[in-house]
Amino acid sequence: MINIKEHLENGYIFELNSESGHTLFKSIPFLNKKAAIETAQGLKKLVNKSSNFERKTNHTGQFLFNFKNSDGNLIGSSQLYNSEAGMENGIKNLTNRITVISSTEKL
Repeated sequence: MINIKEHLENGYIFELNSESGHTLFKSIPFLNKKAAIETAQGLKKLVNKSSNFERKTNHTGQFLFNFKNSDGNLIGSSQLYNSEAGMENGIKNLTNRITVISSTEKL
C-alpha cells in the first residue's frame, strides 16, 4: 500500500508498506501532493533497474538502500537492516510490492 502523507508544514511524502504493514520505503519530501503522487505512480518503470538502487552502510554498520530515478536523483530510502541479506530481501520485497500495487491500486 502507498500512503501519501503531509510532511512538516508544506510538503508531502509517500510511504510504501508491506502487506503486514511494515514500512519498506519512505520518499523524500515533495513540495506538493501532485508531485508525490506522480513520482509514486512512476515507480514501476524504475524498479526493475538495479542501477536505481544504491546500497549503503551507515555509521553503525546497519544496511539500507536508496532508490533513485533514471537521472540519479534520490526518490527515497529504506528502513535500516541488520544484515546485507536483509537489505537485499528488502529490495526484493519493495520490487514485488511496487509491481503488485501498480497493477491493482490507484492513488
